[in-house]
Amino acid sequence: MKKPAQGRRLADATIAIHAGQNKFHLSAPVGTTIARTANFTFANTEELKLWAEGKRPAYIYTRYGNPTLSVAEAKIAALEGAEAAIVTASGMAAISSALLAVLKTGDEVIATQALYGGTYRLMRDVFPRMGIVVRHVETDLAGIERLVNPRTKVLYIETPTNPTLRLVDLHQAIAFAKEWDLISLIDNTFASPVLQKPLGLGFNLVLHSATKYLAGHSDVIAGAAAGSHALIEKIRDMIIYLGGSMDPEAAFLLIRGMKTLELRVRRQCETALTIARFLEKHPKVARVHYPGLGSHPDHALAKRQMKGFGAMMAFDLKGGLTAARRFCDRARVFLLAVSLGGVESLVVLPMYSSHYRMSVEELRAAGVEPGTVRVSIGLEDPGDLMADLRQALA
Repeated sequence: MKKPAQGRRLADATIAIHAGQNKFHLSAPVGTTIARTANFTFANTEELKLWAEGKRPAYIYTRYGNPTLSVAEAKIAALEGAEAAIVTASGMAAISSALLAVLKTGDEVIATQALYGGTYRLMRDVFPRMGIVVRHVETDLAGIERLVNPRTKVLYIETPTNPTLRLVDLHQAIAFAKEWDLISLIDNTFASPVLQKPLGLGFNLVLHSATKYLAGHSDVIAGAAAGSHALIEKIRDMIIYLGGSMDPEAAFLLIRGMKTLELRVRRQCETALTIARFLEKHPKVARVHYPGLGSHPDHALAKRQMKGFGAMMAFDLKGGLTAARRFCDRARVFLLAVSLGGVESLVVLPMYSSHYRMSVEELRAAGVEPGTVRVSIGLEDPGDLMADLRQALA
């Protein structure tokens, strides 16, 4: 991509389309070429020797890197304002590899209590077997200073949270991490780089389930991490060791999806606010969890630190689990499916999906009630979505 005029930073919509691709030469493809290959050649043994000694970069094997993956990585790095990025086979591959790249036996992590279920179960079920201790803090970070000790190495947060859209104060979190010299990681999946850029505030690593808003079409499983060159190379080593590398076809789909990221997120945010206001007034709805509503406990914080309120929400039905199941079974435009961030609007019950295999106490700590329905707003006509909600709640 050519450099913009001096002193001007390109907007996200432009970055998402052009970053990572050099199209300004004779016969350059406008679209992205898929390097559908497992391995790459060397002209002679001297080139191979120089690569092995770390003296010359080269593509050697797609688990180590691939030209199509490099385009996706450059695009994500540009969107997040990072020195570098890496794409992975899934969001959990990015999360687990990033954490294992900076942790070892005996280390401790401070993590927010409200996390994506897969992340929470990784910390609850796997890390103890590795001798890594995880201490949880509420999203308001109350009492966090009592959890830190000389073995604490990482602060891990997710904001907005899954599924109740609570927010962590990014400035407060990064100030604490810097005070105690902790490596700070944030799951930015729900917001996307369109709505917040944590690296610019001082976070060390940003993580994504790129399946969601970055790819945006429910047709690829992908993950990503962005940060400094040094940290990304540590994660790349972990990906090479553990095998969580992305396939070139998945990288192509991710690149294609990101080109409409800004447009999709802006439209989805607009529709989500309309839907949230409707649900808040419905007599069968006990509570709506959406930071764009004045009733949300973190509404003021969302206005300060986000460029929009997002396209995710949850609501609690007064009839509990029975009412929630009835609603999901009756929906016709909203699809009953896990995941989020695609062009299709989805509904799902967190206790049967992202937060399955959690105790009553763990569900309560995550803000999940039996009647909680999580909603991902897509790109359908808002009027059609409203009509479907009315009939499903009738």
